[in-house]
Amino acid sequence: MAELLFRNGDRLPALGLGTWKAAPGEVGAAVRTALELGYRHLDCAAIYGNEREIGAALGQAFAAGVLRREELWVTSKLWNDSHAPGDVRPALARTLADLGLEQLDLYLMHWPVALRPGVGLPDRLEQLVSLAEQPLTATWAAMETLVAEGLCRHIGVSNFKRSSLELLLEQGRLAPELNQIERHPYLQQQELLHFCQQQQVLVTAYRPLGSPSSPEKAGLLHDPVLQAIAAELAATPAQVALAWGLQQGTAVIPKSVQAPRLASNLAASQLSLSPAALGQLAALERNERLVPGHIWTPPGSPYSQESLWG
Repeated sequence: MAELLFRNGDRLPALGLGTWKAAPGEVGAAVRTALELGYRHLDCAAIYGNEREIGAALGQAFAAGVLRREELWVTSKLWNDSHAPGDVRPALARTLADLGLEQLDLYLMHWPVALRPGVGLPDRLEQLVSLAEQPLTATWAAMETLVAEGLCRHIGVSNFKRSSLELLLEQGRLAPELNQIERHPYLQQQELLHFCQQQQVLVTAYRPLGSPSSPEKAGLLHDPVLQAIAAELAATPAQVALAWGLQQGTAVIPKSVQAPRLASNLAASQLSLSPAALGQLAALERNERLVPGHIWTPPGSPYSQESLWG
């Protein structure tokens, strides 16, 4: 399987399992199945509300000898309500306890957005905290200490545009090592990808299948171009979308809780797209963002779509 190489030589399996919106009661079984199939990269987050169930599944897999801890890459994320420097370490401690781990492989700042302590998803303006009041650089400095303490091996960010990344690259003691962003053929973010690659910041693509939240919307996997390429390769449209991300040097983290889909997604790592197919997929760019973060940008908010995405 393809891997992404960190500056110190650590290797991130490029095809991982996403756990966003994996429901309680389903995610544990999905994780166990994924590990048995050969997945070695799990993407988690405190706000997903399922880390304790994932931790139980990991404990069972380790005890059964399915794999050893050092064979598995686990990523999690700092939620927006814990950006105050004094809240960063306790947030990671809760995640480690829920996952049943002593150390994370990668810990990400989930959004360049701050919330009042205890807020999950805000429903009032006063729950939002401006970056003037809670600077990203202060949160980042607290995350840097987590590496020094051995609580996580690598740190990075998620949903960061170029200028927000540049701020941490210029002012941080440690450079962000990875940026997790929405990326699929309908939202290719090539300029941001190239900048990250120039700065040795790895990229993980979430929503790599371009799946819309509303089931009534057809979405990327129904695109005739994608379907034609899949038919030519005797592959599925999902495998083509994943192979596209992998061949551009990003990690991809599709989510599924169904064993056949988990196996099918994993097989995408063996698919090779021709230059012609890659060109056809490049032409699908729509700048269609499925996760625009409108919850952070209501009228009167200290955040806007422009400040988030540029």
